[in-house]
Amino acid sequence: MAWRCSGRSNNDLIRNMKRQGIITSDRVADAMAKVDRVNYVQRPGDAYQDSPQSIGYGATISAPHMHAHALENLLSYIRPGSTVLDVGSGSGYLAAVLHHLVSPAPSPDNPNPPQGKVIGIDHIPELVGWSKHNLERDGLGAALQDGRIEMIVGDGRQGYIPAGMSSFSASRGKLIPSTAPYDAIHVGAAAPTLPQALIDQLNAPGKMFIPVGIYSQSIWEVEKTATGHVRKRELMGVMYVPLTDPDRQRNGV
Repeated sequence: MAWRCSGRSNNDLIRNMKRQGIITSDRVADAMAKVDRVNYVQRPGDAYQDSPQSIGYGATISAPHMHAHALENLLSYIRPGSTVLDVGSGSGYLAAVLHHLVSPAPSPDNPNPPQGKVIGIDHIPELVGWSKHNLERDGLGAALQDGRIEMIVGDGRQGYIPAGMSSFSASRGKLIPSTAPYDAIHVGAAAPTLPQALIDQLNAPGKMFIPVGIYSQSIWEVEKTATGHVRKRELMGVMYVPLTDPDRQRNGV
């Protein structure tokens, strides 16, 4: 069970999630091991508790087991070179883990791995500023500077189309401006219904992991096939903070 995964260190936490079968892939375990949660929480003494924690402004950093579930669910779409959107990016923790998955460091076996892009979006400017500080403290300042990680202030319910972003069109045989740039989308707060704007911005193929509901919430996976067909599947019951506007979030509504 997830609550049994708390540990005394980051490695301990990851090891416990592997024992419980929440983390099943080496890629997820390795990426999470590269990002120490203590750099992304308000209370360092609770960094390795397997529970959501307040980060201020009506927001939380999700429980580690939920981050692990999301990463495992999206993993086949989070490859080196992929483009990922993290809606409600909060502390920047998941953006950091996603970065290590889509922009791996060179190795003797692969000295020039493809480099992807992670965009984190949050409508609370103070959290976006804090997340950048956290990422820099965690050694990812260069990724922020060169654009492999981008943290922006905005309404994530509408997604985000970066100016100049393009994708390869097989039918036209060239790069064209993209309105569906994301191979994977993670949403870290519960939308009352599935946001069509986010579905539209999924690449084909692409996949989204999103909590949905108001009083009763569930995680849904939304998968777009290579032909553009959209499949939706309910995965598990959860309890997340709501995906709402800045004023309502600050006031806890």
